Amino acid sequence: MTRSLPGSSGTGPVRLVDQLVTELARAGVRHVFGVGGANIEDLFDAVHRSGTVRAVVAKHEFSAVTMADGCARSSRRLGVVAATSGGGAMNMLPGLAEAHASRVPVLALVGQPPTDEEGRGAFQDSSGKGGSFDLRQVLAPVSRFCARVEDVGSFAELLSRAMASAQAPPRGPSVLLLPKDVQRATVRQPPGTAASLEPSTGIGSNGGAMAARFGLEAGVDATRVAGVLSRAGQILVIAGEEVAASGAREELALLAGSLGAWVAVTPDAKDVFDNRDPCFAGVAGVMGHANVEACLRRADVCLLAGTRLPLVARAGLEHALAATEVVYLGSESAFVPATTIRGDLRDILRTLDSGLMPQVRSCPPHAGPRPAPPAGQATPDAGKAVFSYARALAVVEEVLPEDAHVFVDAGNTGSSAVHHLPAPRDGRFVVAVGMGGMGYTFGAGIGAALTTGRRTYVLAGDGSFFMHGMEVHTAVEYSAPVTFVVFNNNAHAMCVLREQLFQGGVRRDDSFRRTDIAGAVAAAFPTLDVTAARSPGQLRQALRHANAGNGPAFIALDCDANEIPPFLPFQHAIETDALAGHPQRGERV
Repeated sequence: MTRSLPGSSGTGPVRLVDQLVTELARAGVRHVFGVGGANIEDLFDAVHRSGTVRAVVAKHEFSAVTMADGCARSSRRLGVVAATSGGGAMNMLPGLAEAHASRVPVLALVGQPPTDEEGRGAFQDSSGKGGSFDLRQVLAPVSRFCARVEDVGSFAELLSRAMASAQAPPRGPSVLLLPKDVQRATVRQPPGTAASLEPSTGIGSNGGAMAARFGLEAGVDATRVAGVLSRAGQILVIAGEEVAASGAREELALLAGSLGAWVAVTPDAKDVFDNRDPCFAGVAGVMGHANVEACLRRADVCLLAGTRLPLVARAGLEHALAATEVVYLGSESAFVPATTIRGDLRDILRTLDSGLMPQVRSCPPHAGPRPAPPAGQATPDAGKAVFSYARALAVVEEVLPEDAHVFVDAGNTGSSAVHHLPAPRDGRFVVAVGMGGMGYTFGAGIGAALTTGRRTYVLAGDGSFFMHGMEVHTAVEYSAPVTFVVFNNNAHAMCVLREQLFQGGVRRDDSFRRTDIAGAVAAAFPTLDVTAARSPGQLRQALRHANAGNGPAFIALDCDANEIPPFLPFQHAIETDALAGHPQRGERV
């Protein structure tokens, strides 16, 4: 017989966790991702009883955080993750670090032992008392807001602050530590309403000087910025992830058209501008296209829209940037010297376009974002591998639905996909370059698929699969429409190449015996559609079959660990060897 809890019928007092779930539902949250445990079980119980929010149980807390991350990136809603104390809480750390670095709004709800057991040898005590460590000090550096709910009276304010801090620019994770006794405490009156939890951008929508509207840094005149853009003969826009986070794709396209500008994107923002538009200049940085540097050298002004231009996005552009006037639009400060307008990016772009840039100009032609592979790139031997990355990704491009989401993992797979695969026109193309954690995509892709209901592609290497690929189990359990494509080169191939190119040889530590990943997955999940693709035709057929289905599919294909991906440091090393008359080290495996 099911025990009836106070408030479970919708009347009378309720537990704090029941009210918490009610507030999440009112704020638009539809999923709580996580892994259960004794000190968070009451929250999962409240989710189960709510009927409005769905619990998705992951296999590992890192992946649970990335599911919330993928939910947030694909829907522009708050992602929510829940985990228990001890190891569960500690497993969240790398996922929260990625969300912090990439400015993704995630709310982490972390269970804690009861308050009266703190400092007295409680199981998994992390209160900082009695010789235990303080979990707040661990999680605070990777969160925008981190607090412990000590009692019922502080709950409403802390929840409001946590949700607002996560969603207001610059966005990022918020953490609430919830002792078990506080979760179970009775709440006789609702402690707050979701309406009061919506973050404010701080940007007015009517009137006022542009300097007042955008909260400009001292000494910077927005009219001067507009003048700089108006007078420029040619402009290169480099757009970043904040364009997607603020929902400003349309505003970016309109402003770029008004300016007659070329548009490049950062590696983590390939989907913020139509990759097939004639003004698209390519991807900037270490995984990008040489065409971006060529356009930058021809430009009078470089306009950074929603990117601070971190190293992965500016590598190879430093000298050209130093010789070009740079303007930055966004919620933070750029990593390069720039004239700056800070504030809500969507409002900035909209106002600049509608008020100051009425003339539409056509962008001049450029070389294009997809040059031929550079000289010296190793070609996979047909006897050793079936696919080059470019060959496989060309098939993916051919069948990729225009509304699909694409999540790309780290390493050679990520570098190749960023370089070779155009983003779908109406879906996300996400690469987690904030912390670059291997295995991110498996959880993130599941979170996006369950949140939006769209077909989601996860592109990952075998190294990433062996870290967190068993989240495939979660996709099977929840019938998530995810197509997992694992590029198997039986190695941590980027590490192998670094050993060859920068350390004078191969240690073999990062080269593995061949593994039949498709066979193993098929044996583990008999109901899952699994394909070992050995030709472009088989890959094409498997992808199309997955697109026509409603649930998950898994495809593995063999690649060559010796193939040199389009990664700038590797290309420079090969060119240096060629100039010195040395044999190409990339061919020694």
